[in-house]
Amino acid sequence: MATASTAVTMVFFILVILSASHVASSFRPGLGVCRASGYLPGKTGHCEKSNDSDCCEDGKRYPQYHCSPTVTADTKAVLTLNSFEKGKDGGGPSECDNAYHSDEEMVVALSTGWFENMGRCGHRIKITANGKSVYAKVVDECDSVYGCDEDHNYEPPCDNNIVDASPAVWNALGLDQNVGMEGITWSDE
Repeated sequence: MATASTAVTMVFFILVILSASHVASSFRPGLGVCRASGYLPGKTGHCEKSNDSDCCEDGKRYPQYHCSPTVTADTKAVLTLNSFEKGKDGGGPSECDNAYHSDEEMVVALSTGWFENMGRCGHRIKITANGKSVYAKVVDECDSVYGCDEDHNYEPPCDNNIVDASPAVWNALGLDQNVGMEGITWSDE
């Protein structure tokens, strides 16, 4: 009987270790796992819809992410359309340089985890879609934690895998801006 009890205890111990390891890995962005870290309650307000923006709704819960998937030489992401001009759907000035940018500039905002607390500010990234590649400068964060306020154009937090690009980037890639979202890959230059 002691052998069966020992085996059950050992199996239980192994399951506890594996479970703890799985939970811990969900908080380590280096392992490629990134799960919602909380939820933001929605709040409506004046939402500029120049690029068909997704606007917050009262009472809806929006996932928040402090992390993003691991960056590789071929990182999968979703390209979204954003104007970085004053008074448009991008909200306030870009975080990296506290300035607005023309829709003709090749600029992007990255999800919070990829933005690396301003660590990628000014860096050029390579974006590939539709059989073409272009380079764009990181000027802002596509905030994956906060939103539904004036600073964020009353839009919800970004998903954890967003490259929010100016119309110039969309044009250079030959993408239809009316679609507004496109599967892409990107990498650090």
